[in-house]
Amino acid sequence: MKNKAVTKKVLAVILAAGMTVSMGACAGSDSGNNSGDSGRISSESVVEDNQAAEDTSGTQAEETEIESAKRTEYPLTITSYGPDGEEYTTVYEEAPQKVVAVYQGCVETMLALGLEDHLIATAGLDNEVPDDQKAAFSQVDYLDEFTPSKETVTMLEPDMIFSWVSLFDSDTLGAPQEWEDKGTHVYINTNTAVKEDSLENEYNDILNIGKIFDVQDRAEALVNNMKETIASVTEKTADQEDKPTVMVVESMNDTFTNYGASSVAGDMVTQLGGTLLNPDASSVGKEDLVAADPDVIFVVYMPYTGDDPETVKQENLDKILEDEALASLSAVQNGRVVPIMLSEMYASATRTQDGIETIAKGLYPDLDLGE
Repeated sequence: MKNKAVTKKVLAVILAAGMTVSMGACAGSDSGNNSGDSGRISSESVVEDNQAAEDTSGTQAEETEIESAKRTEYPLTITSYGPDGEEYTTVYEEAPQKVVAVYQGCVETMLALGLEDHLIATAGLDNEVPDDQKAAFSQVDYLDEFTPSKETVTMLEPDMIFSWVSLFDSDTLGAPQEWEDKGTHVYINTNTAVKEDSLENEYNDILNIGKIFDVQDRAEALVNNMKETIASVTEKTADQEDKPTVMVVESMNDTFTNYGASSVAGDMVTQLGGTLLNPDASSVGKEDLVAADPDVIFVVYMPYTGDDPETVKQENLDKILEDEALASLSAVQNGRVVPIMLSEMYASATRTQDGIETIAKGLYPDLDLGE
């Protein structure tokens, strides 16, 4: 089995240089990781938790194998976004062969497209990968550092880094242009770099990765499934006159982060036919929730590696359900306070499909999405 906590080459170089490498994700803390490394389980535990129940090596690639109607023509120019939110272009002379993918959505996009053979290292998983990706994940290396250092990535000698914008600041990997100048391409998840997030950005990232690696049909199949789910829901609910009013919130002590119109969650709500309340607010208080009194409240939660997901979910739901100040809310009274994982609606990549389905079921609980 190929999956190890760190590649032998990197480990040998590090030891030779007298450097100390963290043997657990919780020890690899750096300020470039938005989630923070403190308290995370070890990389060895991440690898163990992501093993397939049985040996199904190759299943992911076989399931996504589609007769190729589109082929990438190189050189390929791709437009993406940097830490300043500005567009920049990268020219790919060929599909990268030595990719470092960091953070959940980036790793899972590569696996979902059957590109595990192009990965030389992965890092930054907050949750287990989907079951149908575990066999593929077992074939790639997972680093000890949750957020890999510049030294570690340099020693890996990648030809591409695929990650979030937070990885490219002065405390972590530095500016993307530094890597481009030495021959390492950088692709940053768009919604982590721009001010206004959208479903379209998630679609485009998947499609761009498909183009870069000449697996366009696989990428289009994933995106088309997302779009078809939305189209199906809107068609089935077209005659429904009173569309549900909605807020998407995440508890932050005495206030709530509000996911409005410029968020992926807000975009999902709107495209699925819901009416988003307080669309321009970045945060709201309890009094704002009571005044808006939405039909449906989606409560954002995020379990990290080592957490019990059900416990984290219920704890976050209870911040609304058990608060006497919010007891009069229609959503509370009618049992329409719905949990949604952050990873389904922020830099969600292939989990965007899960987010669309979660929002759709919350908006229309009697709707059969399988019809």
